Parts: sequence; structure tokens; C-alpha cells
Amino acid sequence: MSSAAGPDPSEAPEERRFLSTAEAAALERELLEDYRFGRQQLVELCGHASAVAVTKAFPLPALSRKQRTVLVVCGPEQNGAVGLVCARHLRVFEYEPTIFYPMRSLDLLHRDLTTQCEKMDIPFLSYLPTEVQLINEAYGLVVDAVLGPGVEPGEVGGPCTRALATLKLLSIPLVSLDIPSGWDAETGSDAEDGLRPDVLVSLAAPKRCAGRFSGRHHFVAGRFVPDDVRRKFALRLPGYTGTDCVAAL
Repeated sequence: MSSAAGPDPSEAPEERRFLSTAEAAALERELLEDYRFGRQQLVELCGHASAVAVTKAFPLPALSRKQRTVLVVCGPEQNGAVGLVCARHLRVFEYEPTIFYPMRSLDLLHRDLTTQCEKMDIPFLSYLPTEVQLINEAYGLVVDAVLGPGVEPGEVGGPCTRALATLKLLSIPLVSLDIPSGWDAETGSDAEDGLRPDVLVSLAAPKRCAGRFSGRHHFVAGRFVPDDVRRKFALRLPGYTGTDCVAAL
């Protein structure tokens, strides 16, 4: 790839901080095809960074025993795979994750990640209580890894749709990975009636809908994106501190 692939990020217009769906897909394609990243590698990088973002928004020393419990809700697409990795790393970071994964994908990567979580004794819920107060009392926060860019609630079936309806009613903090489930990735439509996360973790770079996010913390997990790719897509991303893999927006 030529180093003259695009303007310097510092000179890019402000609106270019937010990628369209087509640009996000093109960026991922560039990583997979030109840079030879593996799909599992990208999912691992994003899942690890998502867990780190949780630790920054909710530092373990500041949490009570109950607040350390994290419910990770995973869908059957790629965001769900990222959620499985996030749960595994949260366990390594001494949080207490539980996974609700109602529509298990037959994809080999999903199956491998599920096995890893099971081997680490991370509990899997067989059902999600419809009584919201039970969830509020049992967990300190929830990670939304149900849908991703371009995935509509109707595409993943009833269990995920019902889970999203329950998540909307929770009073405990909610962390959404990449885009809040149910939001339109381009416009952020349904933001008023959809999930309202306290924390958003944008994977690789923020998507356009992130402009509608009004929660407490917005992190970008994209330190793995090569400089040439950042220039090509005119990404205006904050600097990363030290060895951090996430940065606050």
C-alpha cells in the first residue's frame, strides 16, 4: 500500500471521524486481504480491547462484590464473537462474567470461543429472566454484544429480539460494543426507542451512528489499525496513552 494513500488524519474534516457502513466494511476488508489479518485475530483484538474499556469505565478497585458481576449478552454474528472474547478477558481481569448466548452460531470460530469460555468456568444462562429487577439485582453491569453494523433485530430471531426488549428496561449500566444493538449504523435512528448505553466501545473506528451517542464514556478500540489505513480512511482518532489499546473520545 502506498504511503500516499490519503491525507494525514490531523487534516481530515471532523465528520470523517465517523465511518459509513461501506467505509467500515472496506476498512475491515483492507485488514483481512491486504494486511493478512485473520478473522479470529481481529475478533480477539476487539474483544480484548472491549474488556479493557470496561475496566477503564468501571475500575475493579472501585466496585463492590456485586458490581463485579457482568452479564454479557451475545448474538450469533461477529459482534457476538467479540462479546465471547470480552467475557473471557473480563474473567482474566478478575471480574465475574456470565454469558447469555441464546442463538449459538455453528460457525467454527464461535464454537471455539464458546469452548474457551466454558473451559474457564464462565457460566452460561439457559434463559434471560423477563423480570427486569432480577437482572438489576444479580449483576453490576451488562455488555451488549447482540447485533453489529448491518444486522437487524429481525435477522437474528426471537430470542435476541426478546433479550433486547429486556435490556432496554434495565437500570444497571450498559456497555454496547461497536454500535448499540438496534440502532441504524448510518443514522443512529431508533436511538430514542432503542438501547441507551452508558458506555460505547467503537471497534477499529467510530461508525456514523456514534454521533448520536450521549452516554458517559465513548472509547475507540483501534490501536491495531495500521497508520497507512488510518490515513487512507482519514480517521481522526485520539492518541493512545502508553501501551493502552483503547482511547477515550
